[in-house]
Amino acid sequence: MDRVALVTGAARGIGQVIATALAEPGMTVYINDVAHWDEAAETQKGVEAKGGAARLIEFDVTDAAAAEQAVERIVKESGRLDILVNNAGITRDNLIMRMKEEDWDLVLAVNLKGAYHCIKAASRPMIKQRWGRIINISSVVGVMGNAGQANYSASKAGLIGLTKTVARELASRHITVNAVAPGFIISEMTGSLPEKVKEQMLAQIPLNRFGTAEEVAFAVAFLASEQAAYITGQVIHVNGGMLMA
Repeated sequence: MDRVALVTGAARGIGQVIATALAEPGMTVYINDVAHWDEAAETQKGVEAKGGAARLIEFDVTDAAAAEQAVERIVKESGRLDILVNNAGITRDNLIMRMKEEDWDLVLAVNLKGAYHCIKAASRPMIKQRWGRIINISSVVGVMGNAGQANYSASKAGLIGLTKTVARELASRHITVNAVAPGFIISEMTGSLPEKVKEQMLAQIPLNRFGTAEEVAFAVAFLASEQAAYITGQVIHVNGGMLMA
């Protein structure tokens, strides 16, 4: 059966790799972003190169009406929505005593409330078709915390609670809801860190290396598949052993 997926924050980074990992003949991937919208065309090329159909859909996940309208458009164009990957996320790091309230509010609005908006909108067509896969991208710091990231850690911890609750609510409709929690992943951010900081980070990882976006995407693609039908309400940790939950 042909499937339709929506990946938020998919213009670059982990979101881009996830969108490409989901791509295959018969799959239509809707690529969402706001902050890096000018790079979304690259994700589109990657999806199409793997035989999938790619469509760009620009909307702000913090806007409930925009999320609902986006899902309505997807269902109108493609007839269904099978897979939702809530990947959109931002950071505004600082120590709690210095953290501005607007930075707290913005990170929670994008990372957590944005996922709520998208899940609420996507659950309607999924319930109607009695099939769905929802995957929320959390983080290792949502479980173990991280100094200077109170807002980010809180948002990612909140995603885990949201995942488990919605999994219970939607299970009777054959909709699974899971989270993937990446650890330290190779990215522009980690690439620019001083060597001493990298060494300190690596010392926490038993596999002694950073992960790749592809390794995160493989976990997402599996959870989105038919083979993962009996997995719901779970947090899949992709962290090289940094946290063994």
